[in-house]
Amino acid sequence: MAKILDENYFDLMIENTVSPLYNNDNNVTLLNETHSILHIRTSEINTCDQRQNPYSSFPEIYTLVSEVSDGIAYSQAIQFNAEYNFHGNGVIVGIIGTGIDYQHPAFINADGTTCISSIWDQTEQSGNIPMEFTFGSQYTRDMINQALNSSDPLSIVPSVDTVGHGTAVASIIAGRPDYTRRFSGIVPESELVVVKLKEAKQNLKQLFNIPVDSLCFQETDIILGIRYLITMSLNLNRPLVICITLGSSQGGHDGINPLSDYLNNISLVYNMGACVSAGDEGNKGRHYFNSIYSEPFVHEFYMNVGNNDKLFSMEIWPYAPSTVSIELTSPLGESTQAVFPSLECEEFIFEQSQSTVLVNNFVFLSRRRNPLILINFGNAYPGVWRFRVVDVEDFPFSFHAWLPSGNLISNETYFYDPNPDTTITSPGSTSNIITVTAYDQFSNSILAQSGRGYTRIGGIKPDIAASGQQIACAFPGDRYGVFSGTGAAVCFAAGAIAIILEWIIRSNHAAFNGNQIHGMLIQNARREPIMYYPNNIWGYGVLDIRALLSMLSSTT
Repeated sequence: MAKILDENYFDLMIENTVSPLYNNDNNVTLLNETHSILHIRTSEINTCDQRQNPYSSFPEIYTLVSEVSDGIAYSQAIQFNAEYNFHGNGVIVGIIGTGIDYQHPAFINADGTTCISSIWDQTEQSGNIPMEFTFGSQYTRDMINQALNSSDPLSIVPSVDTVGHGTAVASIIAGRPDYTRRFSGIVPESELVVVKLKEAKQNLKQLFNIPVDSLCFQETDIILGIRYLITMSLNLNRPLVICITLGSSQGGHDGINPLSDYLNNISLVYNMGACVSAGDEGNKGRHYFNSIYSEPFVHEFYMNVGNNDKLFSMEIWPYAPSTVSIELTSPLGESTQAVFPSLECEEFIFEQSQSTVLVNNFVFLSRRRNPLILINFGNAYPGVWRFRVVDVEDFPFSFHAWLPSGNLISNETYFYDPNPDTTITSPGSTSNIITVTAYDQFSNSILAQSGRGYTRIGGIKPDIAASGQQIACAFPGDRYGVFSGTGAAVCFAAGAIAIILEWIIRSNHAAFNGNQIHGMLIQNARREPIMYYPNNIWGYGVLDIRALLSMLSSTT
């Protein structure tokens, strides 16, 4: 079994400059130009000792952004832009997520052939592994067409989307029109390349106290998925737009991690653009912030734990050069001692509540300029938990705290007096890609769940807002449904990028890179005269595809 699939191995991220030191017995898997995966036996790692393997070397955990549901979309949700005749012809749309229902009519051309160029299913090990990769199965256009003409399609292409999220995203961007259902993708002549991610390893879930049955993905597999999309774009010699509808509340919300590095590098590549959702964490109560300016330099804050949230983690990020201690008190009044910065973690067992708390108060983090406190809860007792943070050097300090994103905890677990700002999920804090928030296109108001900026280090995010309320989408099993939130809104940005890329092809214009495409979307955004821009809710304004089409048509 490949070590990337083997639960007996942790997948750690290392820079390629040091990978030759470990590359024996197939212990290294290439991620991209800058990073690789180091596979180390779980028995050889003490995850409590950051001297051995820093926190930043473990992949972050990502969840799906926004949910698909049955229902009827408002007729205005999708508009087929026939007026300007830009429909994504010649452009590849890359989707990374839960896969695709390739048998759905939304992905079948009028002649009965597929509009999907290829699928890389990381969860399926029975087919041909893509070149330059080490696991999963690749299904080509020819294979998918053969399956569509077969009485047993899954015997030829056994890739399915059991969740529906990937199918919905692909359809909003590139779904073929069905006028009887008043449905069409934004760029229905584009071609799809789809990556179905395997679930995060159970050993990584255990490291972050994530319930076994929670659907989530790891950063390394997403990076490999992006690399696959780029490889296909180069092989087919076609421009590419990458749409990411996954998010994580792990990390410093500062755009500093290997995935963000990769996306920033992609923004410099010509005929390629990427966009990500801002996340739906804005109104979940999962972010807390405070600044303590006066003596004594002590602060207490509180969190409610729901009845069903037994396993989860939280992160506290003080700003450097602060050095803080942390003390926890359970709903039954049991307290830990103050935990000071150390190279090792401390475990506390509360006898009355039978809860366990594992605290890592990190002294330093690789690549990050700020300290971190990581707290893992086991069998967390429901009710109000108290946290007491103290600056050990008696100086003013500020800090953020985040709970997990998406489905990793219920809405019954939240901070008291939460802060809706700085709730954009990773990789939405990446500086050079387009981060999209969602608004209700009928009331012209931001959706309450939309993630808000700015980044923890003051970067301007989100970049732009797009329609995100009750958007029509395809659903597995020849069904249609609706999709709401920033996961739906980012699809409009992906469609707009595809339009720009098609315009470049048709007009023989000099190629643009992702940064330049980014600028075109911002320049043509709609802005209200009574509001200042950029701001941490709307970014630079509302995506205006019609204004973009008008501008492109006038220069063709």
